[in-house]
Amino acid sequence: METDTLAAASQIDFSMIGLFARATLTVKLVMILLIAASIWSWAIIFRKHVSYRLARREAARFDEAFWSGEPLDDLYRQVGPEPKGRAAGIFAAGMAEWQRSHRTGGDLIPGAQARIERSMDVAIAREADDLERGLPVLATIGSTAPFVGLFGTVWGIMHAFIGIAEQQNTNLAVVAPGIAEALLATGLGLLAAIPAVVFYNKLSADQGRIVGGYEVFADEFSTLLSRQLDD
Repeated sequence: METDTLAAASQIDFSMIGLFARATLTVKLVMILLIAASIWSWAIIFRKHVSYRLARREAARFDEAFWSGEPLDDLYRQVGPEPKGRAAGIFAAGMAEWQRSHRTGGDLIPGAQARIERSMDVAIAREADDLERGLPVLATIGSTAPFVGLFGTVWGIMHAFIGIAEQQNTNLAVVAPGIAEALLATGLGLLAAIPAVVFYNKLSADQGRIVGGYEVFADEFSTLLSRQLDD
């Protein structure tokens, strides 16, 4: 009897494709959802990695140009009122308000310093929102994928027990396939969740450092303009 059971179990396809093919429709939908979530999270991870690398590189180039000693008005004319770079955009927002704060005779309108700082704060908030886009998706996948996989596992095990009751047979050839199909859903849930959580934490820290750099630059720029106002 034991030999027959082992022989029957050895003939079962326990590959991922085989387990997926034998799973119930509900478990198949769960697996497809988790695979799609994993692909989506990796797409976001790759896109944010490239975006953050470009943002750091652009900020370093602009920081070098800003501290090169070139007059700020000349630098503003070079980058234009709507530059493509994030750091340059924050600078342009401050310079645009600086120029609008001058009267025709050259005098400054009162409250120019506060308006310039608010303009740069708005620009920083806009860039921060853009850099953060996609991170909540990673957080959602990381927190929900294990539970979605667990749902597929519970459903699969329930279906396996129903099959055991219908066949009135508890040998390995009957029990193993259903349990394996169910556990595959949990494995896919973890496969989707673990990278999402790890890279969410990393990318969130990277985003915080980039935005922190923008805030430091805005403070330094505001200090320079404050000196000119005092003079």
